[in-house]
Amino acid sequence: MSDQPSDDEAGLAERQTTGQDRVRMVARQLAEPRTANWIASEADWSHEPTKRVLERLVDDGVLRRDESGAHTTYYPDYRRQAIAEATRLRDSGHSVEDLTDRVAEMKADIREWKAEFDVDSPNQLRATIADDELDPEAEARRREIAREWERLEHRIEIVGFTIREWDFLAPDANGVAVNG
Repeated sequence: MSDQPSDDEAGLAERQTTGQDRVRMVARQLAEPRTANWIASEADWSHEPTKRVLERLVDDGVLRRDESGAHTTYYPDYRRQAIAEATRLRDSGHSVEDLTDRVAEMKADIREWKAEFDVDSPNQLRATIADDELDPEAEARRREIAREWERLEHRIEIVGFTIREWDFLAPDANGVAVNG
C-alpha cells in the first residue's frame, strides 16, 4: 500500500483546510526563519493573504518577525513553544522522576557518542566525515547521530526546564497554574 494519499484523499484534505489553515500549520512547524514567499509556497497559497495571516500570528505572539536581513523572515516564538511543551510534559502523566530518568538517559547517549567519536559536539562529529576515510554507511550513521545529538540537547533543555518548574507548571484544582 502506498504512503501517498489517493487523489480522493488529497482533494478531501484540500477541501477541509483553508489557505489560512495551511499557513498556520506551516508557520507553527518552522524550524528556522522563513520568508512569507517560502511559507506561501509551502502552504500552496498566494503571497498577500499569507502575509496578512503571518502578521496576525505576529500580533498574537505566535510568530516573531525579523526585518534585519535582506528579506523579512518569520519564525516561531521559541519561548512560547518551550513553555507549551513543558506544560504538555507536566500534564502528560509522567512523574518528575520519569522525566529525570529520561534526562539521564539522553545525557548518557551523548556521553557515549563523545567517547566513541572523541568529539565534543554534533558539528565536530560532522567534521569527522570530511576528515576521516569512511564508507557511505559510516558517513550516514555519523550524520544521523549528529542530528539525534542536536535533538537530544534540545530535549534536555525542555525536559530540564519542566523539572525545574514542575511546581509552577502544576495546575491547581481550578486548572490554573500555581506558583510553587
